[in-house]
Amino acid sequence: MNTGENAEALRKIIDFIRKVSIVILCLHFYVYCYDAFGQWGLTHLIIEQLLGHISNMGLFNHFYVSKVAAILLLLISLIGAKGKKDEKLKMGTALRHFIAGHIIYFLTFLLLRLEASTQVLAGLYMTATSIGYLLALYGGNLLSRIIQERLDKDVFNKLQETFPQEERLLQNEYSVNLPARYNLKGKLRSSWINIINPFRALLIAGTPGSR
Repeated sequence: MNTGENAEALRKIIDFIRKVSIVILCLHFYVYCYDAFGQWGLTHLIIEQLLGHISNMGLFNHFYVSKVAAILLLLISLIGAKGKKDEKLKMGTALRHFIAGHIIYFLTFLLLRLEASTQVLAGLYMTATSIGYLLALYGGNLLSRIIQERLDKDVFNKLQETFPQEERLLQNEYSVNLPARYNLKGKLRSSWINIINPFRALLIAGTPGSR
């Protein structure tokens, strides 16, 4: 059931998975840029012990294992992501950010092969990888929202919840007549909002965006 408690629990799980992804990426930086962290004085015994336990899982057996794990967890956290509905969202825009982010994310290892100091290379690598990660996050979030909106469309709202409205112009000496248009079975029709007796109490109601 789509209750508030279930939605809140799902949101917490998604947030947790995303945080784990970020932690793994940070540990990846620490392991493969260890010399730079040592020169910056950012190494710590607690992190060493944590890495000792994690290394038994094979997460740092290869350069790309932890990197792939971080991006996979990020993609899992994007499943079912929702946000403010925006009709201007375009699939092309989402794909460009998503693909560009992954290309940058996985090709940043080339920066480590440049001729420069350890600290400069580590800074460039971590900065570029983080940019790729954020682009993948942004593009993936847009893609998830677009797919979710398309799946949530209810054809019955368009075909079975429409009804005929007053199309006649009803006038008297005190009437207020407002031209309008409405959708009926997929066709746009002209109608009139006839307020025959404006001296009586009136109630005007509508959903956000109504005209």
